[in-house]
Amino acid sequence: MVYYPEPIAKLIESFSKLPGIGQKSATRMAFHVIGMEDQDVNEFAANLLSAKRDLSFCSVCGNLTEADPCDICSDEGRDKSTILVVEESKDVLAMEKIREYRGLYHVLHGTISPMNGISPDEINVKSLITRLMDSSVQEVIIATNATSDGEATAMYLARMIKPAGIKVTRLARGLAVGSDIEYADEVTLSKAVENRMEI
Repeated sequence: MVYYPEPIAKLIESFSKLPGIGQKSATRMAFHVIGMEDQDVNEFAANLLSAKRDLSFCSVCGNLTEADPCDICSDEGRDKSTILVVEESKDVLAMEKIREYRGLYHVLHGTISPMNGISPDEINVKSLITRLMDSSVQEVIIATNATSDGEATAMYLARMIKPAGIKVTRLARGLAVGSDIEYADEVTLSKAVENRMEI
């Protein structure tokens, strides 16, 4: 087993906590940082702190933002009759890249997952229901990932929303089952929005 000086070992450990980063990648990243100029390291550290300190969740939609409400919620040019529901803030960025959808968003911050003990109360569902009561929303597009938890969440939301007389649709199957929205290409996302179906 290789033993590194404690500062390097701690840096490797920090990098290895990131998703998709194994021990080898974490070690390579740690040594890259050590070889960087002091100014670049300071800027990197400042950016990490700023992202953690200066961002919060929009009180309306739950998206990451610097201002509350976020730029999308405060944009008067957006179509306020539709809300697209996603699992995470990164999914909003993926949808915005295609420049096809001009409605509002709602970020759940996860999915219902009975296997992992995550109930509807533990994700951002209550504020969605509140938004639907106080607004002129005519359609909710459910864009959770095509996984078992994503499907369970979509079905739960449809059962909650439909009795209010609001149209509930799901992104069409341009998205492969088991895939995440953030990794889909723009054409696939565009087709998925265009061919959404009522559920």
